[in-house]
Amino acid sequence: VQLQASGGGLVQAGGALRLSCAAAGRTYSSSVLGWFRQAPGQERDFVALISWGAGHTMYADSVKGRFTISRDKAENTVYLQMNSLKPEDTAVYYCAKGRYRSKASEDYDTWGQETLVTVSS
Repeated sequence: VQLQASGGGLVQAGGALRLSCAAAGRTYSSSVLGWFRQAPGQERDFVALISWGAGHTMYADSVKGRFTISRDKAENTVYLQMNSLKPEDTAVYYCAKGRYRSKASEDYDTWGQETLVTVSS
């Protein structure tokens, strides 16, 4: 499976963006798709994940209530709807595929390219 992330951009604080992660190739029901982000000078942090089969979700505390992860099986795509954006959400965002519902980046074996999200104050 190859992952193609898109949808980043520049937005004002309080605004919204939707990131997409298209998977080329078969995505198994046992797979987990996640979003991570990395701010300048910071480590890569977990943002959200969704299990491909059952649709179970998990979020970082910092984005709960503002971000929503979803998947479209027909389109083989995972989305991250980001509302009420804050300057601290500024980062490069990555989508990744793993086998476990884990917040640890080392549990993900396939990574898409980055997409930059910039939130101005």
